[in-house]
Amino acid sequence: MAMATSPHTLLLKNPNLTPLKNPNFNNPITTTNTNTRFNLPTKSISIKCAATSQTQTPIQAPPQTQTHQDRVFNFAAGPATLPEKVLLKAQSELYNWRGSGMSVMEMSHRGKEFLSIIQKAESDLRTLLNISDDYSVLFLQGGATTQFAAIPLNLVNPNDTVDFIVTGSWSDKAFKEALKYSKPSTIWSGKSEKYTEIPSFHDLEQNPDAKFLHICANETIHGVEYKDYPSPKNGLLVADMSSNFCSKPVDVSKFGLIYAGAQKNVGPSGVTIVIIKKDLIGNAQEITPVMLDYKIHADNNSLYNTPPCYGIYMCGLVFEDLLDQGGLVEVEKKNKKKAEILYNAIDGSNGFYRCPVEKSVRSLMNVPFTLEKSELEAEFIKEAAKENMVQLKGHRSVGGMRASIYNAMPLAGVEKLVAFMKDFQARNA
Repeated sequence: MAMATSPHTLLLKNPNLTPLKNPNFNNPITTTNTNTRFNLPTKSISIKCAATSQTQTPIQAPPQTQTHQDRVFNFAAGPATLPEKVLLKAQSELYNWRGSGMSVMEMSHRGKEFLSIIQKAESDLRTLLNISDDYSVLFLQGGATTQFAAIPLNLVNPNDTVDFIVTGSWSDKAFKEALKYSKPSTIWSGKSEKYTEIPSFHDLEQNPDAKFLHICANETIHGVEYKDYPSPKNGLLVADMSSNFCSKPVDVSKFGLIYAGAQKNVGPSGVTIVIIKKDLIGNAQEITPVMLDYKIHADNNSLYNTPPCYGIYMCGLVFEDLLDQGGLVEVEKKNKKKAEILYNAIDGSNGFYRCPVEKSVRSLMNVPFTLEKSELEAEFIKEAAKENMVQLKGHRSVGGMRASIYNAMPLAGVEKLVAFMKDFQARNA
């Protein structure tokens, strides 16, 4: 693709190319009047995208050697690694989105171009999760943490009872926020066992008047994950799925509301997705701020105010990529394989590495582990970083290590980590 020699081409410059020797090159942009109209040679900067034609050509993955040279294996808990194909497609469309003459970052959120982006993102997400028309899909802001307040404000009255199962830090924070807007009750907490378990649902004593039961489907910090979901005796099931959203098939019809921050599995930070039954919308408490009222956002198709446009665009590209992989059934198979390799390495280390989580509820997404010799943990993290494996330090509240192996973490990244772990053990056991 021929590129114009203008400062704007730096946005699309291949990082492997030799930098220009003279930054003060001739600029083909000419100013025709005081309104600064830019005349760019069409041939030089035209960026073609398959979406503008009937036949779509998928972007090819970069050679494996380029991957190892240019990118690290990023095990961060979020923001987290994104699929390379998605990043490359976003790069190719950054300057001129599909012949529109502008970047997605410059579009009016009410223009036809962005409307097509957000509508397709919603359509693809509905396909991935088989979301029926009984549910609204909202693209919001503020992270899942904002939903800790929005949920009780929209679903219950101040004196209504709601139940919480507290399996880690995030469900505990959701419970504490709900205290301000409802009467929450913790019907089970794993705090005494340092959040390493999930209870048997049959043993739970639910409040008969509870309007909903709240769970965190996957605790990012502590690495516990529901393998199936409880059925509330009364009321609705509400789930924070931030860190395992779109990592496996989910029967959405079992939930009244699902919410998730995008920055783990489906996009960059800045987008929060809410999937809510339509008959739950429209009953917000009077004190509910307008930006937390689900009816406002549903009535305006997530466009009440300027949404996180570029983040939604990136989520849409991720949804396309997940569909291209064969959907969430195939994605789950890959995630199970990666997790099995890593957990087997931990369990087979004769105690050199240890995962504290009860085996039946170990997360496929976030794998916490410690070293038998805790004094070696800092050296482990330091040496791993030298081998281009980063963000392995555990959360500050629990310490140790944590490998987050979300959808976009390639199998090669887990295999390299396991090989390093074995080598580190051989040198330090």
